[in-house]
Amino acid sequence: MKTEFTPDQLRDPAIERANEILRACVHCGFCTATCPTYQILGDELDSPRGRIYLIKDMLENGRPADAKTVKHIDRCLSCLSCMTTCPSGVHYMHLVDMARAHIEKTYKRPLMDRLLRWTLAKILPYPGRFRLALLGAKIGRPFRVLVPDARLRAMLEMAPRHIPPVSRNDDPQVFAPKAARKMRVALMTGCAQKALNTDINDATIRLLRRLGCEVVIARDMGCCGALVHHMGQEDESHASAARNINAWMAEVNGEGLDAIVINTSGCGTTVKDYGHMLRNGPLAGDAATVSALAMDISELLAKLGLPAADMGLRVAYHAACSLQHGQQIKSAPKDLLKRVGFNVVEPENSHLCCGSAGTYNLMQPEISGILKQRKVTTLEAKSPQIIAAGNIGCMVQIGSGTKVPVVHTVELLDWATGGPKPKGLSTLGP
Repeated sequence: MKTEFTPDQLRDPAIERANEILRACVHCGFCTATCPTYQILGDELDSPRGRIYLIKDMLENGRPADAKTVKHIDRCLSCLSCMTTCPSGVHYMHLVDMARAHIEKTYKRPLMDRLLRWTLAKILPYPGRFRLALLGAKIGRPFRVLVPDARLRAMLEMAPRHIPPVSRNDDPQVFAPKAARKMRVALMTGCAQKALNTDINDATIRLLRRLGCEVVIARDMGCCGALVHHMGQEDESHASAARNINAWMAEVNGEGLDAIVINTSGCGTTVKDYGHMLRNGPLAGDAATVSALAMDISELLAKLGLPAADMGLRVAYHAACSLQHGQQIKSAPKDLLKRVGFNVVEPENSHLCCGSAGTYNLMQPEISGILKQRKVTTLEAKSPQIIAAGNIGCMVQIGSGTKVPVVHTVELLDWATGGPKPKGLSTLGP
């Protein structure tokens, strides 16, 4: 794609990166075939190619964002399916993140939009606040039909029927391995996950210890920054990244780390991008180190190896977009499940998003609802006994639309190798 940025514009590292990405695009349109919003809405501007044109025009002309551009950028899920499809290697993720930052700086949203985005940014990344919000939403849920705004109704509907007690395993500490030590790893405990489902971290810790890992829960660790990053709030997302980098580098420079393990793939995609996010700042070297150490739990387990088992249950594997597209991890989770004896099946169009996408199901509930129903239909068509996923957002989204139990992949692997049966599988009998 031809660009016309001026020499002065190209002195800005962000514009220089945008120019590099835009020039890689050859207008082929392959991305439209795998874009969920284009499939639903049929509007070229709701495809990656269309959004790229909007972003190019906005950045090239150095103009503030307008309502039309904001509408179509806001509808983007950041599922990154387009990046998997693109034959030219266009790094759409970095480009749309730059667009969102530009929108945040130059566009004044309607008051309700600003309030909702502020509320999400001030609650979801903080487990204590999020727990209180979930409790309030649980109380208000029976009255959601009286709420006129679809986004507020979606927030009420998100509330789980059961809010788990706090797990003390998420507190800063070190867990000794149960077998001969092979690795020393830090576990990112997440933020929303600690409020929504504490079983995931508990299962991860048990499994890693059983496989010979010393597991560190670092001090001063917090949200990965993904939520505010995808809202265009660069200062806040970079501050979250810096906090985590400093927390993990204290361990790297102390007793050392072989890996930083992440069991929420949405967080993993962001942490692996810290090196890019902070490339021009004082933490550039440490950020690159952290990104290089970051591993999805399935990557580490594939490296460690699991003992064979024969669980004999039919599991539909849902590939989270942040895992299959953001991190290009496709076979490891399925191979691990097969290794311990699960009969793994995949839904039709497994590359398409379930509609969760961070806060997308709260901010764009209509489109998200269509995607959820499509995903649930294709999963249930495989007649599974269990649905497995590697991202808490996907689990909540899919679980709200099906009676098939939805659990994290690591919970099944922990169970298959000696851990307790996941609580979510109580309906399957002993």
